[in-house]
Amino acid sequence: MTRTGAPAKPPRMSRFLRMLILVTVIVHVPITAAVAHALHRLGAPSPWLFGVAWSVIGVALFLGRARAGMPDRRRSDALVRFVDIPYFIHWCAGLFMIPPVLVATIAAPLVDLARGRPVSLPWDFYTWTYAVGLLIAGYGILVRRRWFVVREIEVALAGLDPSFDGYRIAHLSDLHIGAVTPRPWGERWMRAANAQSPDLVVVTGDMVTSGTEFHEDIADVVGQLRGKDGVFVSMGNHDYFGEGEPLISLLGARGARVLRNEGVVLTRGSARVWLAAIDDTWTRRDDLAKALRDRPVDAGRDLTTILLAHDPDRFRAAAKRGVALTLSGHTHGGQVAMPFLYRWISLGRLAHPFNLGLYADGDAKLYVNPGLGTTGPPIRLGVAPAVVMITLRAA
Repeated sequence: MTRTGAPAKPPRMSRFLRMLILVTVIVHVPITAAVAHALHRLGAPSPWLFGVAWSVIGVALFLGRARAGMPDRRRSDALVRFVDIPYFIHWCAGLFMIPPVLVATIAAPLVDLARGRPVSLPWDFYTWTYAVGLLIAGYGILVRRRWFVVREIEVALAGLDPSFDGYRIAHLSDLHIGAVTPRPWGERWMRAANAQSPDLVVVTGDMVTSGTEFHEDIADVVGQLRGKDGVFVSMGNHDYFGEGEPLISLLGARGARVLRNEGVVLTRGSARVWLAAIDDTWTRRDDLAKALRDRPVDAGRDLTTILLAHDPDRFRAAAKRGVALTLSGHTHGGQVAMPFLYRWISLGRLAHPFNLGLYADGDAKLYVNPGLGTTGPPIRLGVAPAVVMITLRAA
């Protein structure tokens, strides 16, 4: 306990933040070389001094950006536009430099030795790689993450009553409304979903980036959604990066129902489908058995079941319990992926066996939504943010 009158100890830096700072320091090593060499080419005095100063400022700015986002806080539009966004373009450019610069730094001296020339480092390569990185990162942050698509897919479900053939579900996920993904973006996504006149709207978690400061904005955005059979939400891990209960109350007040290890019956005439959702898996709130416990039986078998599960890693367990279709998000498709090969070559593939798109396990299906917002660096490359329209077909 701190003695009365004694100065309070500053909070300890989290291990995660320390790791991010280490990564940022490493990222700025090639940036230092690139900037110093560019200044040297331009004949500037003390180019290395300026290069080091540029990187020291870059690391300091990262610490400010990280602390402002943990939890996410409101910042002026000018600060986000003219400080945060340009900084992340710079940071991502440095991150993209790491693989090619590492290869070139090893290969160039070996080539010099093989040719009998004096050993040197590829200074021009460092500078041009940084310049190219700025262009790529600028596109991913300023253009690609803003440019969302409405994607149409059809999913055939074994045992689906023909009355539900053609049933349309608007699937949204990973909104991450916050300082760098503002409310007007979310409103554009909602209008796009409503324009499809869906029978059902579902949001599979991670509406929040972190904290609680944007809960009202999120609830107002999700509250604009309209589906003939309603709007249903499952919680994601980021929704509990703060306090989740206020958000659940706000969403309910706006007309969206948050399902937490429970389900409801959807009807078309005499035909029925069980729509269920599990709570967040990362904080161990999920209970699949409870979500399916009240599932009705029709003609001696469980109703066709659609499950909302933010984390797609629960798909195998859901398939074993007879869930026909699992709708998930969480991965963002990696956010950064190889264009046209995004399902197979992406950052998401490093962590998730079910990364993006449609998967099958016997008769059970899984759709992993690419999401609409971002976490970490606000960048997307090769993976378009999407509002996904799913049309059910009787197999």
